[in-house]
Amino acid sequence: MSTQSFTTINKETKDLPIFIEEWEEKAKEKLEKGPFDYIRSGSGDEETLKANRNVFQKWSILPRVLRDVSLSSAETTLLNQKLSFPLLLAPVGYQGLADNEGEKAAARAAERAGIPYIASTVSTYSLEEIAEAAPNGNNWFQLYWSRNKEVSASMVKRAEKAGFKAIVVTVDTGLLGWRKSDYKNGFVPLMESLGDANYRNDPAFQKSVPEWSDENIVAAILSNISHPDLNWEDVLFLRKHTTLPIILKGILHPKDAKKAVELGFDGIIVSNHGGRQLDGAISSLDALQLVSKAVNNQIPIMVDGGIRNGADMFKAIALGADAVAIGRPFIYGLCVSGELGVTSIIDNLKKEFELALALSGEVSVHELSEENLYSDK
Repeated sequence: MSTQSFTTINKETKDLPIFIEEWEEKAKEKLEKGPFDYIRSGSGDEETLKANRNVFQKWSILPRVLRDVSLSSAETTLLNQKLSFPLLLAPVGYQGLADNEGEKAAARAAERAGIPYIASTVSTYSLEEIAEAAPNGNNWFQLYWSRNKEVSASMVKRAEKAGFKAIVVTVDTGLLGWRKSDYKNGFVPLMESLGDANYRNDPAFQKSVPEWSDENIVAAILSNISHPDLNWEDVLFLRKHTTLPIILKGILHPKDAKKAVELGFDGIIVSNHGGRQLDGAISSLDALQLVSKAVNNQIPIMVDGGIRNGADMFKAIALGADAVAIGRPFIYGLCVSGELGVTSIIDNLKKEFELALALSGEVSVHELSEENLYSDK
């Protein structure tokens, strides 16, 4: 490990914000109220959204000293892929709201940083366009289940053909959460034609729309993504259509985590959808501890929700995550400064995490455990 990386100033990003709160404030200045509230807000009274942040205060890092950390490294592997540090860019839809280059810009930033980028089903650009923008990236594809199974099958086949390295199935959106800000603003991003590219370019979806018009396309998408009857057998159906690892995103209960292992899924993302689904639900970090014990290192575990700095990353990994994902922070960066903004967010997190690792007295992310933390709560 070189201390130079902690003191070198990136001339490209030196005038950009440092704190996530600054990025958020600048994004608010740039965006209209509807799009900004859509990105920032949670469901209900936002109890879960707040809990995702507040829970990190329960834990403090308990550092060791007089340990040689000159070779400390944040590098790791995930699903047999090398990561420069244990961070992923979470699937966030409608990134064209933030920047004209949207997902393509974010994917390029992730590619340059050596971390995975998870492309959302409801992307402004198609998965093929995203893959073309970052051809050497560790790109994953997030699938929103379609009531028409053939559409789901078609999308995962397209992702594999385009070079994506994993499928992330979101399992907590059978119904959409009660998002008061969107309701009050009358803002429906799908109506802005910023999240339909994967549907418009999908042959199975095209066949399912009898008369091809903007109105009918939106209606068909809305019909497909509502699936309160989604179950384990449905998701297992994807095994017939892809050889890629399948990761379940939205697991919070330890019994669901155990079942995911039993059924042979390849990974779990512990997530409450950034506090955007069930308000009053458990925080992601608290759920991570339950899931980690249930999984017992049998498959990789990732977590998202409330992570804003390197210390947060450290705590999440010490409590059982193999890697963490961020959503809103990189979207704020995308909104303020496009690809450069996303790069700045990633770079700052990496520096913070590398410092947290070394100053805690550890040389590898694989050494972290709950013994690195203290809590009196």
